[in-house]
Amino acid sequence: MSRLDIAAERFNEVLEALQEAVAPLAGLRTELAESQARTAELVAEREQLLARIAELEEENRALSEIAEEVEGRLDGAIGEIRVALGR
Repeated sequence: MSRLDIAAERFNEVLEALQEAVAPLAGLRTELAESQARTAELVAEREQLLARIAELEEENRALSEIAEEVEGRLDGAIGEIRVALGR
């Protein structure tokens, strides 16, 4: 065998070893892309949920104010009824 044949054989062996070492990376790239897509979906969902929470908190504040107003009016009406009944 000539030196060129030996070098070509060694080159082929190294190339095969490199291809074997790189093969799992293709799967990892796919997993990474899927993970990044899922992360983006989760971030978008989180933003939607935060916006909905803010809406619900505002609605809760408004309902609390209405409940307080109704409570005050009922207390006033009960007081007027008691006065009218002479209690």
